[in-house]
Amino acid sequence: MSITIALDAMGGDRAPGVVVEGAARALRERPDLRFLLFGDEARIAPLLERHAAVRERSQLRHTDQFVANDARPSQALRQARRSSMRLAVEAVRAGEGDAAVSAGNTGALMAIAKIVLRTLPGIDRPAICTALPGRRPVVMLDLGANVGCSAEHLVQFAVMGEVYARTVLGLERPRVALLNIGTEEIKGEDVVREAARLLRASPLQMEFCGFVEGNDIVHGVVDVVVTDGFTGNVALKVAEGASRLYSDSLKEAFGSSLRAKLGYLLARPALSAVRERYDPRRYNGAMLIGLNGIVVKSHGGTDAVGFAHALLSAARLVEGRTNERIGAELRALAGSLAAAPRAVAS
Repeated sequence: MSITIALDAMGGDRAPGVVVEGAARALRERPDLRFLLFGDEARIAPLLERHAAVRERSQLRHTDQFVANDARPSQALRQARRSSMRLAVEAVRAGEGDAAVSAGNTGALMAIAKIVLRTLPGIDRPAICTALPGRRPVVMLDLGANVGCSAEHLVQFAVMGEVYARTVLGLERPRVALLNIGTEEIKGEDVVREAARLLRASPLQMEFCGFVEGNDIVHGVVDVVVTDGFTGNVALKVAEGASRLYSDSLKEAFGSSLRAKLGYLLARPALSAVRERYDPRRYNGAMLIGLNGIVVKSHGGTDAVGFAHALLSAARLVEGRTNERIGAELRALAGSLAAAPRAVAS
């Protein structure tokens, strides 16, 4: 059975070229994929002529509206009702697409998806969730959708992140932890400590490991890291900046002298293996998790390789029946938060 992905063909820094080429790359690995492309026909049609496989497995639907990268979410909701982004999300609601993928404006995509698809029963707020590179891939959420969160929100994120890890990473029993400033139970804000108490008291068969510190995120200590969107987004961008600094420093060091250049020639196979393992393009594609439909956000500046990985991630989420599994977990959790006695803050 084929999987149909609705594409915001005009979203991203290098759209629509990267979108079409990314679809072509994804098809080489997953020939069962089909695409609905929403965007400017005059710009997309010539690209499809150069990628026959994509043209044969796609429908192109013209619209001359798109969401600008600097548009406010409220502006996107009011003024771009026929935008390529909105039409792609509406295709999921209508059952024409199994998932939607966009590299466009993150805030606008979240706002549109919440209005069009609504949240799953039992979910107050959707979150941005993806797998990050490390000694072993680690799922992290929220990465920016919710600046402030209650303890109940963090519990819901933990449920969704655990299901995501089982679906995308194939882990039978993911280890889940809350991001904190220490691993001791007395550390951290009241909201984080209350979320830990609720998770320990819940009826879910989740392997909850308490707290994890920021320096352990990439070391495989746990499989799912849960936090609010403010902290998660800061942590993500610090990690991205550190990665770029390390890469730039290596380039400078290996180009600093003839001896260094010779050393690079000897070390190149090992360096290439490390670069491939931690290539951020392999981890591109964050799910807007908690919605009544699958929506994946690609990095806006990615290339065709990265966009292809976002498409493959969306296909795995569909195949893994991610939303159905989240719903089942939430039904198991139903009533437990309301029934659990509240901790009294000291």
